Amino acid sequence: MSQTPKQSAERPVPTSADVARLAGVSRATVSYVLNNTSAVRISEPTRRRVRDAAEELGYVPHAAARSLRAGHTRMVLLPTAHAPGGPLYSRFFNEFQRALRRLDYTAVQYGSLGLDGDEAARAWAELRPVAVVSLGEVALTPHGVGVLKRSGAKAVITLGPRRVEGAHSLVMDQREIGGCAVAHLVERGRRAIGVVMPREPGPELFSGPRLEGARRAAADTGARIEPLPLSYAEESAAALAADWRRLGLDAVYAYNDEYAMLLMRALQDADIDVPGETAVVGADDLLLGRLLRPRLSTVQIDMVTGRRLAELVDRVVRDPGAEQERHDLMGARAVHRESS
Repeated sequence: MSQTPKQSAERPVPTSADVARLAGVSRATVSYVLNNTSAVRISEPTRRRVRDAAEELGYVPHAAARSLRAGHTRMVLLPTAHAPGGPLYSRFFNEFQRALRRLDYTAVQYGSLGLDGDEAARAWAELRPVAVVSLGEVALTPHGVGVLKRSGAKAVITLGPRRVEGAHSLVMDQREIGGCAVAHLVERGRRAIGVVMPREPGPELFSGPRLEGARRAAADTGARIEPLPLSYAEESAAALAADWRRLGLDAVYAYNDEYAMLLMRALQDADIDVPGETAVVGADDLLLGRLLRPRLSTVQIDMVTGRRLAELVDRVVRDPGAEQERHDLMGARAVHRESS
């Protein structure tokens, strides 16, 4: 007795032709509507009919096929951070992605841990993004920028402490943050100042320039700057606090508010008065720092908005031959509260 072949339980993948038949329009019309093409005038009732048919069938456009037709994607590749970026970074990053979406780009995050600049550029190029926005943790080189452009990337934008040849560079001078914090402490009469250097991978791209800025601010003031390696862990903070009086420090700039809160708690647990014996300053001006007692002094950082960065991406994609732009995108000011 022969067996009837088992019918597949899977429904066939709907196509644009299926949408066109259900909506009673051509496949070209389906493409114009679902790709939001503005060059062709299509009545609103027809647009609604196409969208309703696509929703009923569960149809979505095929990104790869659309890219082949257009010659490029609408993908903006964003390398993921190697270390937690904190609330300030998260707010910026979320705003940036929303703004890209409104401009009809698709933001795709790419895990680049373990790749150096040129390796990362080759890996990113394989996805054929229309733009790459490197947010600082992978040190792109001019060669890497060339690899991306030859693969079809119309915009390569770096956001970090230094300019990269061939890319549009949004320079965030981290020295200003460290300098601002130490200048505030010097003005408050402190002369033996620790500067926290996170041990975790990732922040070193920012902590080094911040230390340089701290040293510049202390030059010719008689103040001593002491780098302080610190892991983001209670045990590490407790060990540093236990050694505090031997170090002879009367102030600390703690990299950011999160490290500052960690270290301040450890100092208090070691019976070191804040700010009487040691002043503490963070950076980022997080709400939680204002809820502590004593309230945390900090450096408020004015960054480029995510919307402005998305607009730059769109502008460069539309005009890839334009001269490379360099923007200085960060200001900093000390906010004096009870901890200093």
